[in-house]
Amino acid sequence: MKIIDAHLHFFPESEAFTQSAKKAGHEASLTHLSSVMQANGIILGIGMGTVPAREFLQNPRELSFSTQDWPKNFVQCLGINATAITKENQQETMTAFEKALQRPECVGFKVYAGYEHFYVNDALYHPFYEMAEQYDVPVVIHTGDTANAEGLLKYSHPLTVDEAAVNFPRVKFVMAHYGNPWLVDATEVIKKNPNVYADLSGLVEGNFVPEWFLKTYHGYVEQIRTWLTYLSRYDKLMYGSDWPLVNIPSYIGLIRRLIPEEYHTAVFYENAKSLFKKIRV
Repeated sequence: MKIIDAHLHFFPESEAFTQSAKKAGHEASLTHLSSVMQANGIILGIGMGTVPAREFLQNPRELSFSTQDWPKNFVQCLGINATAITKENQQETMTAFEKALQRPECVGFKVYAGYEHFYVNDALYHPFYEMAEQYDVPVVIHTGDTANAEGLLKYSHPLTVDEAAVNFPRVKFVMAHYGNPWLVDATEVIKKNPNVYADLSGLVEGNFVPEWFLKTYHGYVEQIRTWLTYLSRYDKLMYGSDWPLVNIPSYIGLIRRLIPEEYHTAVFYENAKSLFKKIRV
């Protein structure tokens, strides 16, 4: 089965990244990640940009690859550092994003709601949504828990996506991490809005045996299954790992058990291929 990993990260210059990879049973290197992807049938990784491409703007944020030597099995969503945008540099910032979006490996935008202290429908983001509509690329939004205590959950709650989805009905929004732990709210936002999707990344961290996790966290797993079944829109869900936070083979095994077998091809491959229109795999 071919797999597209719709949500991963790559910034090995960070010590936290390196330690997260070790805890998950991985190494923080492109060589290692590429070999793990190949061994598990992952033909493409969609990375979330975190490193400033232009220091003086702090935008857009990209993966830690040089444009000249971009790996063929990776694409990226351009990360938006909303805090760095000012009235004085807004136009220059938008020009930089539009220029980056012309490159084939740039397939969407990433809003770091919660880490950035702006609501998803803040006017600051509106030019990005308009550009996303113009170029027909999706906007991935961090929803749910944040990885550090500095994040503010009121900005990353999945209900914050609803207003943006209504105001920009022709933009496709992807709620990263299925809004976990607000699974009920995330399900309703996806079910209600035709233009809202979700990736299933970040539901678990670390290195684990899927059977052990299913038994130990039975209640949590059944909550996920319950709301996935209630949603019953497997055409709106995508596999993602949130690497390096999780062991990739283990996570694939877990998601395979959460998703009914008849929808595996859609969730692991077809939905991401359809949503991210610029990818060619």
